[in-house]
Amino acid sequence: MRPRRSTSAPLLPGSGPLSRVHPALAFLVVAAVFAAGVLVRGPVGAGLLLVLAAGVALLLVGTWRALPPAHRAGRVLVLALLVVVAVSVL
Repeated sequence: MRPRRSTSAPLLPGSGPLSRVHPALAFLVVAAVFAAGVLVRGPVGAGLLLVLAAGVALLLVGTWRALPPAHRAGRVLVLALLVVVAVSVL
């Protein structure tokens, strides 16, 4: 049985600007922007969701080489679903 990885250890090693952001804070910000986008609806809500999708796309591009194929597919699926939700909110 593998030992458990520390929850405070970085998922991908690095020293970029997001390495100092606590994962719980990042989750709360993303959840709040998503909830606001869905609840506001219309062009403003779709804009919030598309800004979130752009951030996800930037993170995906930045980590593409470090991710195994299964993780890449999952993140592309999340990005596609986010864009579909943004279009449906419009």
